[in-house]
Amino acid sequence: MPGLGTLTWVAALDHPDLLAPGTAAALRSWADRDDRVASRVTVASIDPDLADTVALTAAYDLPLDASANCVVVAGRRAGDERVAAAVVLATTRADVNSAIKRLLDVRKASFLSIDRAVAESAMEYGGITPIGLPAGWRVLVDSRVAESGPVIVGSGLRRSKVAMPGDLLAAMPGVEVVEGLALD
Repeated sequence: MPGLGTLTWVAALDHPDLLAPGTAAALRSWADRDDRVASRVTVASIDPDLADTVALTAAYDLPLDASANCVVVAGRRAGDERVAAAVVLATTRADVNSAIKRLLDVRKASFLSIDRAVAESAMEYGGITPIGLPAGWRVLVDSRVAESGPVIVGSGLRRSKVAMPGDLLAAMPGVEVVEGLALD
């Protein structure tokens, strides 16, 4: 997104090398159904050592409230595991113990281990994004993300970030927008 920090943002579909394979495939499929994706989803190359939100925002002069974190949570009910990715603004935290637990309809919800989240998403730690996750995972997006201007999320890789308007992320196929998914 032009003007978003000091990064150089380019059309994501024109730079699949900056996206995890599953992320690139999901973006192409989404673009086939929504004309806005080609022009409004951008990607920027970053130093992979700066992929974590606090380091990223400081190094590239990005507003913290434009960054969104994607966390993967799971719980069980009657032997059935339920997995969801929760996308919340970096200025908030996912309400795992109440909102997510209730949405998954489980007694206890907890973060997936890093190794498992990386292996099952086919994405790198520090770059996990809601774009291109496994088909069985729910994608929950806090309503504040959906209502925000530009939102920066992972690309599936540590060496780049994706940016798009929050309302476009909320319109991605499979997304469930949830009010109160995050706590301040």
